[in-house]
Amino acid sequence: MKALLLILTVSLPLALQAADTVAVQGGNYRPLYLKKDTPLIPVKSFRIDKTAVTNAEFARFTAQNPQWQRGKISERMAESNYLQHWVKQHNGYAPQAKELNYPVTNVSWFAAHAYCTAQGKRLPTIDEWEYAALASEKQKDGSREDNYNRTILDWYADGGSKGLRNVGTGKANYWGIHDMHGLIWEWTEDYNSSLLNAASANDSLFCGGGTANSTDPGNYAAFMRYGIRTSLKAPFVLKNLGFRCASN
Repeated sequence: MKALLLILTVSLPLALQAADTVAVQGGNYRPLYLKKDTPLIPVKSFRIDKTAVTNAEFARFTAQNPQWQRGKISERMAESNYLQHWVKQHNGYAPQAKELNYPVTNVSWFAAHAYCTAQGKRLPTIDEWEYAALASEKQKDGSREDNYNRTILDWYADGGSKGLRNVGTGKANYWGIHDMHGLIWEWTEDYNSSLLNAASANDSLFCGGGTANSTDPGNYAAFMRYGIRTSLKAPFVLKNLGFRCASN
């Protein structure tokens, strides 16, 4: 494992730099799938990574923390296809050279949580992620822009058939964050908690018919995110599910 760490450190110094973070000013927002009269949800100011964590960054983490390496992680912490896209190298596994700056995927919530903790950070909450993801290139809330919703919905319809690409290649949003939409799904700290408080709960949101209460056709994108989050369990891994870190 020390040999793997040495190889990664010597040959990939730039790719292994931790992601830069940006500040997101706090405010209030209303999740897209709620009614117009639902109380706004307050979000405190926070910092979040500009880009999703890459294969190269996660490789450095696993080299330093071998219990999170493929083949060594506890089966309670991840499904058997954990990091299945990495290839055998020396005494462990590593990402392919062409995929170093792709977002790391096939990682469980436990692994994502451990990575962020090791960086002195944490996973973003659902509200933080959704609040930051509302921004278009020019506005804090771009949800009413036609192109904003169309881009998101096109990606959901594509189903990931176009594959992954390097992080940060697309334009940043208002906050300076890249790839909140159109690249991967992302873990959040409270990924499977109820997004509604007792006063605003609506039983129809827990089934496909919940879209009938949405305030705009573009809200379907938010229902998609809600649906996938509530279907996840912490050990699950998916080929298009990764993460980024946040901090206070």
